[in-house]
Amino acid sequence: MFKYKNIKINYKDFGAKDKSPIVYLHGWGQNIAMMEPIAKPFTDTHRLVILDLPGFGDSEEPETAWTLDDYVLMLKSLLEHLNIAKPSLIGHSFGGKISLLYASKYPVNRLILLSSPYKVKIKKPSLKMRILKKLKKIPGMSNLANKMKNHIGSTDYKNASPLMRDILVKHVNTDLTEAAKKIKCPTFIIWGDKDEAVPVSDAYELENLIPDSGLTVYNGCTHYAYLERLNQTNSIIKSFIK
Repeated sequence: MFKYKNIKINYKDFGAKDKSPIVYLHGWGQNIAMMEPIAKPFTDTHRLVILDLPGFGDSEEPETAWTLDDYVLMLKSLLEHLNIAKPSLIGHSFGGKISLLYASKYPVNRLILLSSPYKVKIKKPSLKMRILKKLKKIPGMSNLANKMKNHIGSTDYKNASPLMRDILVKHVNTDLTEAAKKIKCPTFIIWGDKDEAVPVSDAYELENLIPDSGLTVYNGCTHYAYLERLNQTNSIIKSFIK
């Protein structure tokens, strides 16, 4: 366990400790186990670090509603604790967004983004959301509006604690378009063309934003494309991170 700002963070540090390090960051609502299938094959060739991001797995929730920058600072502190100066980062979804922001600020050897959101989605409010907004304006109806919000929000939102819901809202409303342009390390992007959480069109846009980047789209795969084509993903990691 690593302690950062009074919260305990669970992580695994294994593999070849004298080899180049790879750090894995999982997606929202996930944990270490989701990244192990793309880490364990490299036990003999790399130092491997996987963590439960604060608020997930066996790591404690932050004491306040963290921003993405707070998650980046936590990661920086953990890597300094482990004496890792220039890691390769592999992040899925929410973990990919943290990895992207980290790589825009600090030295990174290689970056692999797996179905990683980077911009704010512009959505037309649904009928239910429009009703909810009107209810909030009516005196005495705020409690009913809050109850409705719990029922019509996304699955991630409904499953989260009140604090983690605040963090999720901050994450969703953080745009990293400018940060992506600042990434200097070689970057590889993996996406599924059937991804309903983050559309594949975002993958092509992200490839254009990051100066030294490449993209592979897995046909017929979803937001978890990296696991659905596990052998292909591990082959890419092996060849890309040398």
